[in-house]
Amino acid sequence: MDISGLMAERARVQAAADAAAIAAGAALANETATIDQAKQLALNFVKGQLNPELGVIAQSQQKSGPSGPYGNFEIGGCTSVDVTQSTGVGTTKVFDVTVSTCLPKKLTVLGAFYGSSVQNLKATGSTKSMTASQKALSMYLVLDRSGSMGDNTDTATGTATYTYSCGWRKTCTGTKTTYLIKIDALKQAAAALMKQISTADPDQYYARLGAVSYNSAMDTPQALGWGTVAVSNYVNALVASGGTDSSNAFKQAYQALTASTENSLHQSKNGQTPDKFIVFMTDGENNYASADTATKQWCDSARSAGVQVYSIAFMAPDTGKALLSYCATDANHFFAAENASDMIAAFKYIGEKAVSATTRLTQ
Repeated sequence: MDISGLMAERARVQAAADAAAIAAGAALANETATIDQAKQLALNFVKGQLNPELGVIAQSQQKSGPSGPYGNFEIGGCTSVDVTQSTGVGTTKVFDVTVSTCLPKKLTVLGAFYGSSVQNLKATGSTKSMTASQKALSMYLVLDRSGSMGDNTDTATGTATYTYSCGWRKTCTGTKTTYLIKIDALKQAAAALMKQISTADPDQYYARLGAVSYNSAMDTPQALGWGTVAVSNYVNALVASGGTDSSNAFKQAYQALTASTENSLHQSKNGQTPDKFIVFMTDGENNYASADTATKQWCDSARSAGVQVYSIAFMAPDTGKALLSYCATDANHFFAAENASDMIAAFKYIGEKAVSATTRLTQ
């Protein structure tokens, strides 16, 4: 019974140390806490994780005082949090966090007969984390600008005045609700994505972006380049018109990201091999089945090459949803956006994932 109880308690102490180290490392990597604040956060995590056990100890201490089995034990007294900060590539900060803690476990009467009545359980958890700008990335937007992108969404933007004939030689004035059109919702969503990337990489040291739009044919692409300005300008200039054929546009994104020069450009500037992303969006369906077939082939190639494909079906019919669901890396990379808010939220989520800080357990 004692051995079983000690093993279970030891696992809880280890889990508390691990959780505390991860929490502190993530806060430092996301730059939401100073080192001192991260240390306090780690201690709070340990207390929270071990709250039931600490409650039992506190009750025993209230009854028996310092002469009881737990003496003057206090979790803060046996918990230490060490943080080491170093510099990575460029301005990146790297944090090594180690959390050590302990917890006394009272043994049964028989267990105490063979030794001490209390066994002190110890655990250490360590993480390495880095600020988000450490993560090099290359991203290509593949965006539908077909005629249906000029349709209204259900997002109201205000009212407009109009006139109409209301009798013999008589004109009346009325007001009507105006709505955000799809192409403008796309521009807002792309702006949110670009803002996240530029915030994470203000010196244009880690992120390279490109874009291509399409209707019934592929438009002239915006080549991959450092920073977000060129892609932002490209998206803001899009005009809705024409039919839909995504095949050549997706091919363009795949070939640009997998070109050997893309890795070498990152290596020469930031010393990393970038994570690669395609953001594929449509509000409709391809006009020809052959376009679906070709697009799927390039989606397969992207997955095989390790390119993460995020896809957004924006108020799209079932056929369009099926294609984009197929192309997405997995279910977590596919979004069925039924309104403008959904699409903007999807683009924000993609930005968060693309520039998210990494925190991993090292011990």
